[in-house]
Amino acid sequence: MDIRQLDHGQVLSLLPDRDPWGHKGNFGKILLLCGSRGFTGAAYLASMGALRAGAGLVFLGVPESIYAIEAVKLHEPVVFPLPEEGGKLSRAALPDILERLGQVNVVLIGCGLGQSEGTAAVVEAVLEQAQCPVIVDADGINVLGMHKDILRRRRQSTILTPHDGEFLRFGGTLSKDRMNDAAEYARQWNCILLLKGHRTCITDGSVGYRNTTGNPGMAVGGSGDVLAGIIAGLLGQGIAPLEAAACGAWLHGAAGDLCAQELGQYAMLPTDMLSCLPRLMK
Repeated sequence: MDIRQLDHGQVLSLLPDRDPWGHKGNFGKILLLCGSRGFTGAAYLASMGALRAGAGLVFLGVPESIYAIEAVKLHEPVVFPLPEEGGKLSRAALPDILERLGQVNVVLIGCGLGQSEGTAAVVEAVLEQAQCPVIVDADGINVLGMHKDILRRRRQSTILTPHDGEFLRFGGTLSKDRMNDAAEYARQWNCILLLKGHRTCITDGSVGYRNTTGNPGMAVGGSGDVLAGIIAGLLGQGIAPLEAAACGAWLHGAAGDLCAQELGQYAMLPTDMLSCLPRLMK
């Protein structure tokens, strides 16, 4: 397998030029289905990650009981309420979600979504119906469970972003060679796998990127939501899926390294990573 490693210059070279005649619709229209009662921060962090990565339009669908919270916290994304059950998205949300799928070019689903029959139905329907790349993170991975055959049927790219525990629950195996384990899984299930951890591995089964940025201060709730949002923002601007995932991992880790230098690993927060991102993308 061809294993690669990005540096800052390569990441910048992969970022698309901003067309001076462009408008917000030219720079990515992203649909996020994230958040649940008690996990409002995940939706916030993922949305802001996508915007800080350069996305033109971000639409955030959340359970109706947390809509007011997200609408007050988030000024730039378009936040809209969806039917829920017990604080999590329900099957009744599907008509609105499916209608919106045709209006966007990337979907991110899973950050803070929660696990229920309703969220499982939403994840399955999105993967079955979306004619665009889909990023599946966190609870999106957890609820897919025994229905991962959907991945083999998809014609558009699917990016999975598990940590080791989620990867094992999703049928992966881990050895000393994490890149090989990730590549084997990517080939088997027709996906791009971003296996989070020290030296995050990103692969489509043929090419692999080993990420070298990041530090233990990033091991805090919400960090992965920022990463998923960054990848969605890059993907929406037209970067190829594998490179969008690899660049996202590099930028996320490098933002974490800036935070560690300035704030220390103990005090840094995911919102600090969002603030550092602009310094890495100019």
